[in-house]
Amino acid sequence: MGTPLLIRGLVVSCRYAVTDVFGLRLKALSGYRRGGSAKREKRSVTMSVPTLGVILNGATGRMGYRQHLVRSVLAIRDQGGVELADGRRVQVEPLLVGRSADKLREIAERHGVTRWTTDLDGALSDDTTSIYFDAQITSAREKAVRAAIAAGKHIYAEKPVAEAAGDALALGKLADDAGVVHGVVHDKLFLPGLLKLRRLIDGGFFGRILSVRGEFGYWVFEGDWQSAQRPSWNYRAEDGGGIVLDMFCHWNYVLENLFGRVQAVTAKAVTHVAERWDEQGEPYPATADDSAYGIFELESGIIAQINSSWCVRVNRDELVEFQVDGTEGSAVAGLRKCRVQHRSATPKPVWNPDLPATESFRDQWTEVPDNAEFDNGFKAQWEQYLRDVVAGRPHVYDFFAAARGIQLAEAGLTSSAEGRRVVL
Repeated sequence: MGTPLLIRGLVVSCRYAVTDVFGLRLKALSGYRRGGSAKREKRSVTMSVPTLGVILNGATGRMGYRQHLVRSVLAIRDQGGVELADGRRVQVEPLLVGRSADKLREIAERHGVTRWTTDLDGALSDDTTSIYFDAQITSAREKAVRAAIAAGKHIYAEKPVAEAAGDALALGKLADDAGVVHGVVHDKLFLPGLLKLRRLIDGGFFGRILSVRGEFGYWVFEGDWQSAQRPSWNYRAEDGGGIVLDMFCHWNYVLENLFGRVQAVTAKAVTHVAERWDEQGEPYPATADDSAYGIFELESGIIAQINSSWCVRVNRDELVEFQVDGTEGSAVAGLRKCRVQHRSATPKPVWNPDLPATESFRDQWTEVPDNAEFDNGFKAQWEQYLRDVVAGRPHVYDFFAAARGIQLAEAGLTSSAEGRRVVL
């Protein structure tokens, strides 16, 4: 038997689907008082839809607030919960956790959330919650995830789940032993542009895929004369910052799930901007890499090249774009759009630097239609994860997948430091 799944006072084994409990009228316990006190306050609520209590740690941060609380958990709550395969639904109720009581109170009042606290231990001991989500800074994540596993919570976390691949593997084994469902954010797989790219791959559009070229990034202001768009810890290695640790985890799951696992990497990580200004307007040395240039060799024989930078000005249609070239066709996919050029429609340009180009090369590509409605990528994965928790089955994007992403980041940093190709 696995760890019990708590759905508003009803306990079932997480190894089995809980379809037998849906449709019951359940009595619920509230969480914490407004004001963040750890003292419990009981109230009876008649519910027509079973509810999962979700601890959101890091709810006041940029990603934790915007993408995970507002655009995912609260959006799911406001739509009436997650629809299951049989048409029935399960609702979510957030318990916000953070370091600032003032920020938590303000967010809770703004969005009609009744439960929040600065006491993580108290939240983990709350028997009306069954899921723990972590969006803290990277350096604080592993300790909190370990505590959540020990408390018997199912775990969903931002990436990277730990600062080292070995630690991520250990977390995966620990979670498996505890019988909890564990998952890590793989949001880019749910982007409309990449979903269209997946459709093209599945339909055989490319023939044999030869290469992938990716461009990601934008100019992040230093913080002196204009405020930075990213938090200062992103640029301090001692706090878990760095674009390699951040973005190579993303590139690993994108490449792995669309094209094949990475077998070797050659990378160069650099710090182009050596000084930045923090949230208080104070200068600090940027000790983490802010740009990385990587070549990834995949098991399928495909070569991928991806540039990642917070020191680049955008001259492309979207903040991230991937060009995929194959024997039968090519595509350029971004966050939302995807354009294609088939072999039969490929022009035959001739190199002549003495004459101006007379062709508009961008106009020779065709837009791929949506053919579906696309939801927010973070919310789509949240819904998938919640269904897995209810069904008691593993989440495909688990801690072991996360460990492979961290392994690639470590290999990229080794390649950069030693100036060599690293085989995984």
